Amino acid sequence: MTVKDNVLMGCYHPKAREGAAQRYEEVLDIFPRVRERLSQMAGSLSGGEQQMVAIARGLMAAPKLLMLDEPSLGLAPIIVQQMFDVLDRICKMGTTVLLVEQKAFHALKIADRAYVIENGRIAIENTGPGLLADPHIKTVYLGI
Repeated sequence: MTVKDNVLMGCYHPKAREGAAQRYEEVLDIFPRVRERLSQMAGSLSGGEQQMVAIARGLMAAPKLLMLDEPSLGLAPIIVQQMFDVLDRICKMGTTVLLVEQKAFHALKIADRAYVIENGRIAIENTGPGLLADPHIKTVYLGI
């Protein structure tokens, strides 16, 4: 499938089709690189570009909550920063993002709420900036 086909697959559900044309333009504004690749086969994209297409597809469903598991996995450092900039923008646009991420420093910079899970239980919770400022968290979890 092309990149365009992949993105439009996100508005498959009838409710998601309402306002899909406007949302499509908004999503492509968030991901200009995806706009550049619309006619390209999605499987030929780089890992970062494929991740952008996957998130764009998810946004096409007009979700109240977007759940992402390790969106930065395997991405080049410059692409990781771009990914977190995009996630921050998505949050500021009103979509709640539930993010599971090992790149804690990046995630905590944009998180309203953050949780440290140890052995399947929440061990620590705070705001993202609150955890970033905690000396214990810096030493034990962030290696700073």
